[in-house]
Amino acid sequence: MDFRKVVELKAFVQLCCDNPSVLHLPELSFFRDWLQGMGATIPPPAQKEEAPTSPKEEEASSSAAPEPPLLESEESELEIDMDGVIEPDNDEPQEIGEPEDIEVTEEMMDKANEKKMEAIVALGEGELDKALALFTEAIKLNPRLAILFAKRASVYIQMQKPNAAIRDCNRAIAINPDSAQPYKWRGKAHRLLGHWEEASKDLAMACKLDYDEDTSAILKEVQPKANKIIEHRRKYERKREEREIREKKERVKKAREEHERARQEEEARQQARGAHGGFPGGAGAFPGGAPPFGMPGLGDLFNDPEVLTALKDPEVMAAFQDVAQNPANIAKYQNNPKIMALINQLSAKFGGPQA
Repeated sequence: MDFRKVVELKAFVQLCCDNPSVLHLPELSFFRDWLQGMGATIPPPAQKEEAPTSPKEEEASSSAAPEPPLLESEESELEIDMDGVIEPDNDEPQEIGEPEDIEVTEEMMDKANEKKMEAIVALGEGELDKALALFTEAIKLNPRLAILFAKRASVYIQMQKPNAAIRDCNRAIAINPDSAQPYKWRGKAHRLLGHWEEASKDLAMACKLDYDEDTSAILKEVQPKANKIIEHRRKYERKREEREIREKKERVKKAREEHERARQEEEARQQARGAHGGFPGGAGAFPGGAPPFGMPGLGDLFNDPEVLTALKDPEVMAAFQDVAQNPANIAKYQNNPKIMALINQLSAKFGGPQA
């Protein structure tokens, strides 16, 4: 899986743990239904529920197919006309049952068709509650007929219940994905919720399957807003990628600097130990078989940071090698404070007399 999506999923799960009431948001009804279907227990909603998600926050979300959320700082720069957007409905979904679990007889199909015709008449007369009840009876008799869910969704749209309409359209599309009606009504429902991208996709699919002017007109209104959100997201995706590239380059640069620093320190140690016939660290490297300045040995010498720092000076290194080869040469450096400082430091460290 995409690492970013895994991170987003972890953050969402943590949000649900910290605040289970978010699971009762209408746009998460599909997720709540899935959890309950898996045997999960959903905590009841708090008496004082949080304020509904704002339209701007809904621009980057969808109850059917959620998009990666925009950062708060990004949303502040995105301005879209939200005229016509309404608050989401919070009605609990009606229990219908799965079509395959119900044996539909010819008699049930005939009665469902009668209820459908009665509902259409009631709908034409503006009796929305009656039409809704009749469509529901028809669905209970024949839950395998996609048009019944699509028709009831159209009633929910007129009743300003877009989330209920989306649920019915999802059922209709699952039964018959080649029908234009559920895409049309789901697109209108998303439009009412301010889900511009989802509305654009559904309305475009409805026009593709069965073009009509009403659907096309709504699509022309919705599509520019959806495109604006898509371009907005792409802009910040590019910025995020550029930031990641910069951070990666900075990490590589620091790693190279650390590597180069370690290499230089190792070279200094090697030069101190063996450059130009230098000292391998034992007493045999010095005339007479003993180290200069009364030092008992050099085993710990090159692990001393102060000594290593001093030996990085080429002049000090050359003098140190000269004295190491012939301790009598120390007389040549009596008037050189840098070299004498190192010699005195070493003498003090190893218990020898200071020069």
